[in-house]
Amino acid sequence: MRYFKRPHKPKLKYKKAVKKPIPIECIQIDEPFEVETLEGMMKGKKGDWLMIGINGEMYPCDNTIFEKTYDIINDNKSNEKN
Repeated sequence: MRYFKRPHKPKLKYKKAVKKPIPIECIQIDEPFEVETLEGMMKGKKGDWLMIGINGEMYPCDNTIFEKTYDIINDNKSNEKN
């Protein structure tokens, strides 16, 4: 079994890949929160985002990470009232 440890990048022949633009649901939470994830309970801080993945999985996302990796899209369906 191989063991990879940060911060050392293994000397391998890497390929380039771009993450697919798959829309997910998310909401910024204005208070500390906890969410049951596939890995167990995780905590989110005030201002972090609650993310709902493509298979319904939930997880917190730090606001700084969110701002670097996500763009909010305007979708009329998500703005409609049920």
